Amino acid sequence: MNELGDFLRARRSRLSPADAGIAVYGHRKVAGLRREEIAVLAGVSADYYTRLEQGRERHPSAQVLDALSRALDLDDETAEHLYRLAGTSPGHSPAPVREVVSPALLQLMDHYTSTPAFVINRTLDVLATNAIADALFSPFAVADNLLRMTFLDPAGRKFYAAWNRAAQAGVANLRVAAGHDPRDPRLLELVATLSAASEEFTAMWTAQDIRGKTQDAKELLHPEVGPLSLTYQAFDVRNAPGQQLIIYQAEPGSASAEAIILLGARQPRKTRRNA
Repeated sequence: MNELGDFLRARRSRLSPADAGIAVYGHRKVAGLRREEIAVLAGVSADYYTRLEQGRERHPSAQVLDALSRALDLDDETAEHLYRLAGTSPGHSPAPVREVVSPALLQLMDHYTSTPAFVINRTLDVLATNAIADALFSPFAVADNLLRMTFLDPAGRKFYAAWNRAAQAGVANLRVAAGHDPRDPRLLELVATLSAASEEFTAMWTAQDIRGKTQDAKELLHPEVGPLSLTYQAFDVRNAPGQQLIIYQAEPGSASAEAIILLGARQPRKTRRNA
């Protein structure tokens, strides 16, 4: 496994000479920048950079990583991912992830009676849901993992109105998990399962996009209540590293807000999931 080298190679291939201010003469046979060009931009030798990509050098210094981040034009979140892959960021040793949601958090979720709330871990496994989240995810055979639901459950293609955008965002979220612990058995199992079943997942995973949870709108299509336009907030669970509480919300007074209320009324039964 050479996560660091794979990441550097993927990001290098996405930069054009024009992006880096490099003059081009004649036809180029490679996509993106050459190793030698990135090495020059980062101020390291071509041999050293080649060893990084090939996995023969696995412990670059913080100064080298800073230089590579600038040369590859990485944003802050993606640069942090690079540091984690190299094992040099503060607290880089992966903390054990708790898979059981605390009773206090479950009780808090019970109080969200008019909006979906659920808890996920770094690999996007759904650990717990409130009643409206159960109703929201009812089109799926099993609401167990957001990426499996997106790529492998036939309902995913209809549920996510902007499927491609939702799929890319989910894969980029999973890349963050890979930065925390590339050897996590659950991560490896999930990636293997999705790769074997979906060429689209494989292409998105190979692209090495990095993106944590944002506040982007979710455009959903529920078979019972129709279109839903929702925003969401993601909260880290302080006493359970790796867990996040996700809360969807609709604009007050909107058609989506009315649909959410109707959806909740149609499924009063409460279920919870704990790994």
